[in-house]
Amino acid sequence: MEPMNIALGCDHRGLILKRLAADIITKRGDTHRDFGCYDSTSVDYPDIASAVARAVAGRQYALGILVCSSGIGMSIAANKVKGIRAAVCHDIYTARRARQHNDANILCLGEDVLGPGLAAEVIQTFLDTGFEEGRHARRLGKVTDMEAG
Repeated sequence: MEPMNIALGCDHRGLILKRLAADIITKRGDTHRDFGCYDSTSVDYPDIASAVARAVAGRQYALGILVCSSGIGMSIAANKVKGIRAAVCHDIYTARRARQHNDANILCLGEDVLGPGLAAEVIQTFLDTGFEEGRHARRLGKVTDMEAG
């Protein structure tokens, strides 16, 4: 498998899992760019989500990972960018299905929801799983049509 370039970001409530994701990405032989934040100073999650989502939508990065306290805020904000399919995943099943059935291109995690052990498995599963296409491509096409208005 060819190495992927992955966009990472978090707010001040997601630093631990973002650092974990960076370590996993590096150990896999993939590369990443960290779009922030870098310490526990309070930041607005939409700013980070926007930067990561625009980079993924612009195809500068194959996938993205965003972390906040629940994963929900990052997902809502990232999904405002055309072409983004950000999924909040709290277990291996949802991470796998997000990629297989929805071709999710951004994984959103909640640091207050997942411990590091499960988070590592969720990240690995998301990065290892591909889109199944077939009937899912037709359905995804309908979602894409919705973006057009």
